[in-house]
Order: sequence, then structure tokens, then C-alpha cells
Amino acid sequence: MEFALIGAIGFWQLYHWTQLSLSIFALAVAGVTVVVLTINYRVIERLLDVPIPELKVWPRISLIAPARNEERNIAAAMRSLLQIDYPNLQITIINDRSTDRTGEILQQLANAEPRLNVVEVTELPPGWLGKNHAMHLGARQSDGEWLLFTDADILFEPTTLRRAIGYANEHLLDHLAAYPDVRMPGWLLNSFVIAFATMFTMFIRPWQVRDPKSKAYIGIGAFNLVSAEAYRVSGGHVPIRMRPDDDLKLGHLLKLNGFRSDVVNGQQAVTVEWYATLGEMIRGLEKNSAAPLEYDVAKVLGSCLILFLANIWPFVAVLITRGWPQLLFALTIVLLLMGNAQTAINVRQPLWRALLFPVAISIFTYIQLRGIVLLLVRGGIQWRGTFYPLADLKANRI
Repeated sequence: MEFALIGAIGFWQLYHWTQLSLSIFALAVAGVTVVVLTINYRVIERLLDVPIPELKVWPRISLIAPARNEERNIAAAMRSLLQIDYPNLQITIINDRSTDRTGEILQQLANAEPRLNVVEVTELPPGWLGKNHAMHLGARQSDGEWLLFTDADILFEPTTLRRAIGYANEHLLDHLAAYPDVRMPGWLLNSFVIAFATMFTMFIRPWQVRDPKSKAYIGIGAFNLVSAEAYRVSGGHVPIRMRPDDDLKLGHLLKLNGFRSDVVNGQQAVTVEWYATLGEMIRGLEKNSAAPLEYDVAKVLGSCLILFLANIWPFVAVLITRGWPQLLFALTIVLLLMGNAQTAINVRQPLWRALLFPVAISIFTYIQLRGIVLLLVRGGIQWRGTFYPLADLKANRI
């Protein structure tokens, strides 16, 4: 009986000190998160606040976007892009091996619109992801001084490109990314947008991108504006030909080659319709969930563990602990929700959705775990009807 009592006391002390350690760790992470988000949202400039410059000659921009089996929406998407108010614009759309009427519709539109440049891709060479190869060919067959890598279904406020060129010229940039308005239906998906933006900011450190001495880099698929010279000197998409996170790694590539990058808040200037359902979002994100960590299983699992302990466990632990651990977990929750509320304001979401942070982070963690499991089981990723082996994906590092 005495030994059992001693054992119980020892177990309780171990449990108490473990929870105290976890509460201190979680509080520290939450505190750093609030500070980082506060700095970021104060430093990053809003694109629609950038004045439109008065230029006698506007540099030519080639907007480059891939399209694959988009016959249902491609005509409406092209009409939207053709409404962009920029005086020297070329729109290069790459029909990437479509098996529907996408190519036919694009050619009909191009016959009536001289700004529309259609590039046909009939086969995918070995060692390339389909989208990256499409971007590569699109850039080769475009003649702009600036290349804007985006998607065919992105909506642009009419003055977006003129403001972007003004910002790039003022700050002597070679690369400008803009994070967009993300539209998805329902409260759950939009709560995920808030948490995703919070995690993205913590991982990327956007406010440091402009510092040439910092290793921080950024790239955003909806809006990557790159000078054609910097793009070609850096090797274009060739060094990142097997990267599903090509948008992010394009920014990395440019930074490694000494070019100047920056990022702006593109809210209300650049809009993307992301995913329509939770299942579609999970399947869409899982393909590149392990790519930023170079497909390292230990790093992915470590990332999931940190996400759980720092962002999910406090909401459970505050209900089952007592004393100092409970108090510290409670403070952690307050800071986590404060940080997520900052992001909600920044991405123009109702504040109450920030309260769903633990649910959204749980989905985020599930996507990471599901992605690495499927990657290992399948031996690669399946993307838009093409299978890419894991060995080829892992070999493409920069």
C-alpha cells in the first residue's frame, strides 16, 4: 500500500512538471506568435494604398497562367483577365495537355483578342511537373519586361498592375509577391484561411523578405511578379522543375541569386476562389504539404508535434490541469486567439471565426499527416492526372 501511494505521488509529480513544462513552452510560442504577427501586419504595405505612378512608357508585362481541362470556366476567366487596366499587357495562357475543349475555346478568344497569347503543350517531358513545365514554356514564349506568374481564375482589381509596377520601381525590386483575398464558402473553410495565414506568416517571416541580408523569401501562386531578366539569370523554372511548391521556391531561387524581393498585402486587389468543400481543400493541399520540409518524415512529424503541443493541447489542458499549468495554458489560449484575431482582421474575416483556431489547426495538422502518409504509401504524389515519384521530388532541392 505504501509503495503504491509513493508511486501515485511520483506519477502525479511527473505529470504536474510535464504539464508545467508544456505550458511554459506553449506560452512562449504564443507570445512570439503575437509579436511576429503584430510586426508583420504593421510593416507589410497594402497594395491598393500604393499610388499609381505617372509613366510616359509603361513596361510590358506578360501575365502567365496555365490551364488544364478548364472548358467550363475558361471563357469567363479570360474575360476577367482581359479587363485588367494596364496599357502594355500580354496575357499568355498555356493549354497544358487539356483533353476537353479548353484549347479550342482559347484559340477562338485569341483570334479576336491580340493581347491573348496561347501556348499549346501536347506532352510532358520527363523530370517536370506539369504546371512548372507550362510556366516554363509560357515564359519562353512571352516578351514582357516583367512576368506575372498567376492562375487563370484570379480576379484583379483594374489598377492592380499599375500599382504593383509603381511599388517595384520605387523600391528597386526584381520580384514582388502579393497575398490575395481568399474566398471559400462557409465558416469552417474561412476559419481555416485565418489559421493558414497565421501559420504561413510564422513560417515565412514576410516582413524580413525585403532585407537582402535575411534568408527569408516568399512566393505566392496568385501573384508572383518577376523581372524577366532576374527570372532568366536565375534559371527560370528549370531549377525548380519538380517542386510542387514552385511559387514559394521561385522566390527562394531569386533571393539566392541576389535579386531583391518584397511582398505586399493584395487584399481587395487580387482575389482567388480557393476550394469549394473541405474534402476538396484537403486533397488539394496534401500534394505539397511535405515539400517545404523537403519530404523529411522526421521534420514533418516534428512539425505536427509542435503544432499540437503549442496550438491544440492548451485548449484541452486548460480543462484537466490545475495550479500554475492551468493558468499558463489559459494565458496561452488568450494570446493564441489574440494573434489569430489580428490575422482575421488582416484577411478581412469576421473576428468570431478566429475563435475556431484550434479546429482549424487540427485540420492543418491532419493535412500534413495525411499528406506524408499518402506520399510514403504511394511512393510519390498524384497531381492533375499525372504521377510523380518521390525519388524525383526529393532530388530537386535548392
